[in-house]
Amino acid sequence: MVRVEQLNKSFGDLHVLKDIDLTVEESDVVVLIGASGSGKSTLLRCINFLELKDDGKIFLEEVQIEKDSHDLNHIRQRVGMVFQHFNLFPHKTVLENIIEAPVLVKKLPKKTAIEEAKVLLDKVGLGDKYDVYPSTLSGGQKQRVAIARSLAMKPDVMLFDEPTSALDPELVGEVLTTMKELADEGMTMVVVTHEMGFAREVADWVVYMHDGKIVEYGKPDGIFEQPKEERTRAFLSSIL
Repeated sequence: MVRVEQLNKSFGDLHVLKDIDLTVEESDVVVLIGASGSGKSTLLRCINFLELKDDGKIFLEEVQIEKDSHDLNHIRQRVGMVFQHFNLFPHKTVLENIIEAPVLVKKLPKKTAIEEAKVLLDKVGLGDKYDVYPSTLSGGQKQRVAIARSLAMKPDVMLFDEPTSALDPELVGEVLTTMKELADEGMTMVVVTHEMGFAREVADWVVYMHDGKIVEYGKPDGIFEQPKEERTRAFLSSIL
């Protein structure tokens, strides 16, 4: 579904991604772990073309995507992204937030968009909230609306950039439950998270990044129980 080859990205003198190779198969859940500043979020933003790579290749379903040959706005419709902060429109209801992109970007008839949005809100456990404004929701509810908003574009792959890190601890579980349900349904997902329990339980593959490089890549049991690399062991021992 997604393949990255020899990806490099710098911001000025700061070399943030260094020769990254990563393959995400259809229906895989790949979880990126590592300390802050290791390049995880930048990698997601490059896959979604919110940041443009310096060099390397990015493939979506075996098609190499380049800004000169592809409409990146169209590509972004296929790669959903859920951010740390919810970025909901405060002056629009929950339902209006979700139908905005399908109606404006995909030209979906408004009636159809509303029907689909209500199904998605039921899916994320917020079927009774479509007429309220974001200011009345908890952080966990806002993040679930943000997930529904991304799903409304029917993406091929979903990227999650620390979706629970801005939430109070008691609200984290409801968002992770929604993400687990998506994984169970076969959604292809790449997730940056500090929730190691989620990584252990839901991930097909865990990727440990340090200093802009992929240090280790493997099944959750292997990474968490018997990491091969000393850097991985040091990281896990500091957080577990």
